[in-house]
Amino acid sequence: MAFKLQVNGVDHDVDVDDDTPLLWILRDILGLTGTKFGCGMALCGACTVHVDGVATRSCVTTVDSIGTSAISTIETMSDSSVGRKVQAAWHELEVPQCGYCQSGQIMSATALLTDNSNPSDTDIDDAMSGNICRCGTYPRIRAAIKMAAQTIRANAAEGK
Repeated sequence: MAFKLQVNGVDHDVDVDDDTPLLWILRDILGLTGTKFGCGMALCGACTVHVDGVATRSCVTTVDSIGTSAISTIETMSDSSVGRKVQAAWHELEVPQCGYCQSGQIMSATALLTDNSNPSDTDIDDAMSGNICRCGTYPRIRAAIKMAAQTIRANAAEGK
């Protein structure tokens, strides 16, 4: 079946079965390999993308469920102000160890901070639950989210 998808602001025509997971379209057809395959069951978060700004597990999201929604992947997170601040905090605090889960972690953190620039620890836990880091960098992830949130709030107060 033919589907038109808007990925990272670009329209793409794909001819796939209607139950094809978005993950495989992104990686295998569109060549956007920043989104990772982890578990295939929406349990680990490595495949997280944004669908209309909402953190979504692409391994279980079928193409026929997307409709006209806008899809954003890790490849364009630096295009948004919040995404840049999250990535800068990740870099400054040296969050990644092996790095495999980090695109999913950044996608979830960016979705959180886009909606809530002053998250509590509970807000962070809720937003990041289901994003698994086998290396255990959770303390650095939390610190980076708090750092990015502080930068976002400071820039908002300065009118930036």
